[in-house]
Amino acid sequence: MALFSKFFKRTEEGPRPELGSLLAERAIPLDLPGLQELTKDFDHFSSAERLAYADALAELYRAGVALPEPWKFSQYEVLPELVPHWLGEREPFFHRPFCDGLTLRVRIGDHRLTKAWAVLFESAMEDVLDQALHNLREKAKAAGFERLPSGIYRSLFKDPNVGSAAMLLLPEFWENLFPGQNHFLAVPNPDTLLVAPQVLLPKLLEATTKIIGSQEHVLLATLLTFVEKKLVTANLQDPHPIAQPQRELRQLDLLQALRNQDLDLDPATAHPMPLGTLRNSQGRTLTYATWVEGAPIALPEVDLIAFVKADGEALGIYFRQTLPRIQEIRGTALPMWGPRRSRFEGFPNEEQLGRLEIFATADKMKAMSQEEPGKTAPQPASPRPTTPAAANALNTSKAAQAAALPANLRGASLGVQGDE
Repeated sequence: MALFSKFFKRTEEGPRPELGSLLAERAIPLDLPGLQELTKDFDHFSSAERLAYADALAELYRAGVALPEPWKFSQYEVLPELVPHWLGEREPFFHRPFCDGLTLRVRIGDHRLTKAWAVLFESAMEDVLDQALHNLREKAKAAGFERLPSGIYRSLFKDPNVGSAAMLLLPEFWENLFPGQNHFLAVPNPDTLLVAPQVLLPKLLEATTKIIGSQEHVLLATLLTFVEKKLVTANLQDPHPIAQPQRELRQLDLLQALRNQDLDLDPATAHPMPLGTLRNSQGRTLTYATWVEGAPIALPEVDLIAFVKADGEALGIYFRQTLPRIQEIRGTALPMWGPRRSRFEGFPNEEQLGRLEIFATADKMKAMSQEEPGKTAPQPASPRPTTPAAANALNTSKAAQAAALPANLRGASLGVQGDE
């Protein structure tokens, strides 16, 4: 209908710019492959549509992206894909948040769509998304699921361009695998969709962690659940046996985003901070960043900060939420994709550190760094917490180890912490 409306709408007053002049202004060659087929209806465009069309052509040309085929052909090839939300924000393609941790994109073969493609298709992005879902639905009709020996189900949908994880977009294919029960789902990589009822959550966790352990990049570690026709993060509270593993999976997703974010940090603006997780004596995992004296840093919203002097001397580990107590050192938000980070200059002195809520003293931090792999360090001495954030972190769940720091900071690593 959009095409026919171009023929029958009222003629505009004034001349409309010609295609040749618009391309010349934007330094686009007239013999660009695919241009002639794509611009067959150009004479029926309004002035505004012509300008938008030329700008879209220029955007793709400058990016070195081949022009798509006209929509009448491309509509049969578009498919949806799911990627980590941080990746959708990082890359210059169209994306739309789908659920916590995942965002929806559209692709044709090896190409991901930008808004420029929708302009050239003369289609609203909503129509493109609807067509992509329709195509996925048609492809998936005969795929089905297989029941694994554990009792959980795995999608058999295969496609060279989008994997089984895209089936999350079509709940009608999996929402009745376990009638009358809550459904829990995992998409640890693009080629895997696992579904389980609550009684098989341990099996779902086992299968998910096994896949994650063999992957360099994870689609989504966090387990999801389907509640009132919506996909949401599985909110499992202590003392549920899966509560702590789920917490660790969420932290894995956060650290993956932060480590990729580190790659885009401008060293002239701020330095990334070594990241990891450790546990308190009750077993609750906490994320930490190491603040080394000597350069501006990009502090993410982790639970703890390990402070280290320029010469490698450990100063202790403190709760990040209490950092605003040091009013002399204030952070400024860094404008970048992904998890929020703040830029800090300077470095706290001994008196200023004393204002913060402590998690591990300098001596305990040094002791942890000297522990051999596999051994358990003493529980760090800590005063009774005086803030809700500190209380929650100290009093929730049981033992383990911190991630290793880079070689140049090994003398200040956090090692292992917790009771046997």
